[in-house]
Amino acid sequence: MSLRYAYNTNGLTSHRLDDALAFLADTGYAGVALTLDVHHLDPFADDAVAHAERVRRRCDSLGLGVVVETGARFLLDPRVKHEPTLVNPTPEGRARRLAYLRLACDLAEVLQAEAVSFWAGVPQPGVDRDDARRWLVDGARALVDSHGGRSYALAVEPEPGMLVEDADDWAALADQVPGLTLALDTGHCVVSGRYTPEEAVTTFGPQLGAVAVEGMRRGVHDHLPLDEGDVDLPAVLAALRAVGYDRLVSLELSRDGHRAHQMVPRSIELLRKAEG
Repeated sequence: MSLRYAYNTNGLTSHRLDDALAFLADTGYAGVALTLDVHHLDPFADDAVAHAERVRRRCDSLGLGVVVETGARFLLDPRVKHEPTLVNPTPEGRARRLAYLRLACDLAEVLQAEAVSFWAGVPQPGVDRDDARRWLVDGARALVDSHGGRSYALAVEPEPGMLVEDADDWAALADQVPGLTLALDTGHCVVSGRYTPEEAVTTFGPQLGAVAVEGMRRGVHDHLPLDEGDVDLPAVLAALRAVGYDRLVSLELSRDGHRAHQMVPRSIELLRKAEG
């Protein structure tokens, strides 16, 4: 069984979304990881649902699956990156993030997405970590209660430096909030994880709701081309096949939008070569 590859639109920021979708399909990708953002399906636009319906029809015509990503940098606050989060110290901030995640889930249903990926957030200075964990559990549980059990997976992505930064942190959260799956960015494992990327795939295979790949150097959170850094890509892909993973495997090169015309075709070639 061959793996199904997608490319994240946060690495296609200089492309119109319709052009990006056609580019991915023409290059041989099976799907798109759609980061909801101001330039690619703004979830707060008045016509967001209608836009999502158009995107779904377009993806159907191109044979593309969809994963919805919710990690846009300045979507909720134009002056503070990634804020507010589910661990924001104010109830209003946490409620705003939760409302956005619920909106993203509604759009994911329209898009017939395979998964909705989200992260915990970074506790602000002075925030007690026990308080932050309680807020995160409350927010994640509220999201599962309102939007769990749909056709897509609700997947939490561990991020270096965030309250949930590796797969063990995810497991601790999932024990308290049934209904969450793991969004495993395999590159993150060489930054903050207790597992190698392939070990994480093998250990958490049944719980995987979404997977991302890229190159990354040990201890440095910097998304790199697939043939750079310390990730053993053939081992990761072999592990995904061994556990029977059949969802999209997304490539995230968020800092390479200026050379997407090169990275999109080059990356699918590297993935196919690594899969063997």
